[in-house]
Amino acid sequence: MEPVIDLNSDLGESFGAWRVGDDEAMFGLVSSANVACGFHAGDALTMAESVSRAARHGVALGAHPGYRDLAGFGRRALDTSPAELAAELLVQLGGLDGLARAAGTRVRYVKAHGALYHRLAVDETAAHAFAEAVARYDATLPLLGPPSSALERASDASGLRFAREAFVDRGYVADGSLVPRGEPGAVVDDPAAAADRALELAETGGITADDGSRVELAPDSLCLHGDTPGAVAMARAVRAALEAARVEIRAFA
Repeated sequence: MEPVIDLNSDLGESFGAWRVGDDEAMFGLVSSANVACGFHAGDALTMAESVSRAARHGVALGAHPGYRDLAGFGRRALDTSPAELAAELLVQLGGLDGLARAAGTRVRYVKAHGALYHRLAVDETAAHAFAEAVARYDATLPLLGPPSSALERASDASGLRFAREAFVDRGYVADGSLVPRGEPGAVVDDPAAAADRALELAETGGITADDGSRVELAPDSLCLHGDTPGAVAMARAVRAALEAARVEIRAFA
């Protein structure tokens, strides 16, 4: 049986006068799109355009909620209470899903962004608040997140399907977490290297960490950040390598 993997990207991150990434190209290369919902990036018009692009390209539409942090692009750790996290998640998810419904489609999964994503990996209370809020909104929506995390455990407890994610364009440390941004090896920006990593993850389920050790992730989906320099070239290289190796690219949701 040929391996199957989803290829996702964080998209729809432009807002106002600010343009981020090449969404038109990226939507044509991925099978799932994590669309910013206006808190860390994105705005109503960008969200509507992203919904349209997802429908046009046959891409699974995912809600990508983050901290209320436009200035920091959602990558700053905020001391937001679990109750507020849950409420802000529902505002973001409901907003994108409302635009999707108006366009004749639906949000098909949820993936947290940036610093919130990393918090939900380790903060059991916040992870349970997040998962329970999604379950109250629509218990059929899967969560996409880090393997063996607090969020995976919270998803199981809330009766939600959980999809495991691995990053093609980020380095890993031995415990399975990402090399912090700003440190050497944190970001992979070479298309050939990204393609090799995608193949390793899709075919073996693991990746080599920065110390040479093996990290087992068993991913359902591989992520490429839409705002990474050269993201389109990397996505093309990754997709071509997967297809050449007869790895089927298919949305998980």
